Amino acid sequence: MSATPRALARAAAGSALAATLVLGSAAAASAHVRVVPEATAAGGWTVLTFRVPNESPTSPTTRVTVDLPTDTPLTSVSTQPVPGWTATVERGDLPEPVEVDGATITQAPLSVTWTADGAGIGDGEFQQFAISVGPLPAAGTDLVLPAHQEYADGEVVDWDQVAEGDAEPDYPAPTFTTTEAAADGHGHGAAAAADEGGSDDAAAAGASGDGDGSGALPVVLGGLGLAAGLGALVVALLAWRRAGAR
Repeated sequence: MSATPRALARAAAGSALAATLVLGSAAAASAHVRVVPEATAAGGWTVLTFRVPNESPTSPTTRVTVDLPTDTPLTSVSTQPVPGWTATVERGDLPEPVEVDGATITQAPLSVTWTADGAGIGDGEFQQFAISVGPLPAAGTDLVLPAHQEYADGEVVDWDQVAEGDAEPDYPAPTFTTTEAAADGHGHGAAAAADEGGSDDAAAAGASGDGDGSGALPVVLGGLGLAAGLGALVVALLAWRRAGAR
């Protein structure tokens, strides 16, 4: 093989590697703790589902803790049983009294913790944890729900960073934004509509990273990277054949 075909082959290999790196980085960017709300109407109740992927190839996730807001407390919190996990809700004093529906609240649920009774979340796996909460605060409120993911080897990953601008942080906190109350004024109509088949749309509209299109971004980037790599490989092969003919 002449020098020119060798160079072309190296370029093709580099392009393929670049495409692989794009695919890998896109997958990594999407692998973080997310919250998917069943409904987001102010004044209503909803189910919040936390999706927790395991990101360690050597150690399972054995505990997950979610911090609840204290400036706009969720006065009612209940957990859905998850086989192989024990859930506990911690209640305590708020930093400052808060007015909720005309009542002064000084205590509220502060966090929810799920602890594995067995193996936990293994490599290449994810688990979903759901809580029922309410009432939701006024429309337009960003509910930030920091999550803390603990591994069996002692590592703790804090998903607690809040995005500034359009760039997503390395460890974004699960977040969603409340919307206008339903016609009945309590948000129950929105939750009922979600139960009848609109839950995916409601979740997509309110979930941080799901409804804003960021969930599809890694797929798009991966596809572009793969297409670029394949295109470079085709061009290199054609040039190699021309060089051989000469």
